[in-house]
Amino acid sequence: MTDYFSKWIEAEAFAQKRLDKKKGRWAKELPFVLWADRTTSKVATGQTPYSLVFGTEAVIPTEVVIPTARYLSKDQENNDKILAQDLDTIDELRDLSKIRIAAHQQKITKAYNKNIKLRRFQMGDLILRKTFQNTKDPSAGKLAPKWERPYLIDAEAGKGAYWLATLEGDVLPRSWNAIHLKAYYM
Repeated sequence: MTDYFSKWIEAEAFAQKRLDKKKGRWAKELPFVLWADRTTSKVATGQTPYSLVFGTEAVIPTEVVIPTARYLSKDQENNDKILAQDLDTIDELRDLSKIRIAAHQQKITKAYNKNIKLRRFQMGDLILRKTFQNTKDPSAGKLAPKWERPYLIDAEAGKGAYWLATLEGDVLPRSWNAIHLKAYYM
């Protein structure tokens, strides 16, 4: 099961490591790397994984050793009240993060799909179907045709997918995506 908020990284040692001179040094650095990942704000959520799990921002170990203004301004009574309030509002924080993730995914989808041009066909249009490795003639080599004989669009199977039929009227056993089809002109 995946916790979509924290995305905790789990690490485990292997029986045989081939690191030679650097063998064993990664174990000393790993906790710091994991802590840095868990306390770094993510673009998709706008929050740190730590804050989404525990409801509050983490105090870095160096802030305890060398106190900062943020660390010194907290007193124990107010801190307990703020922590209780943060736990009450953690569900709201997670909901806002879900909304931000959805918006981020839409933005990425829009950027990815901006150069895609949908091919639209009508019933009865003549088209060519792209040849695949299993449909090519193995003896033809690299000069084999890239497109197969003309087919007819029999029906639309869904968004950008079509049922094809041969010119004799036999319907092919599965639908084809428009990416693998192109118009045929006589």
